[in-house]
Amino acid sequence: MNVTRFDEAPEYFPANHVLMRCVRLQGHEAGPAESLWLGVSTLEPGGYTTMDASSVEKHYVVLAGEVCVATDDGEVALRTFDSCRLAPGERRALHNRSGRPAQLLLAMPFARPAPR
Repeated sequence: MNVTRFDEAPEYFPANHVLMRCVRLQGHEAGPAESLWLGVSTLEPGGYTTMDASSVEKHYVVLAGEVCVATDDGEVALRTFDSCRLAPGERRALHNRSGRPAQLLLAMPFARPAPR
């Protein structure tokens, strides 16, 4: 078992994330994992990411507050315990337009699965 205490989770600094604090809960520098890693991002009021895509799918769960997720197809506001999945290659931007911090759980595989 690998335990990561939230207050000891290693911070990481992804590009194009503004007014956000990102920590890893499992995987990468937070410890061993085979298929996916978990992180939590805290978006301060006004915090955002730019519109970018990743080669692997992403799953988000809002843990606190409200986060707007924009894609090329539109935008949706996610509230506490709402979730979304973004497909590989799907561009997204995150925004905290509220006056309170928001927290978002991220689950992502390490690499794109091999074609079947």
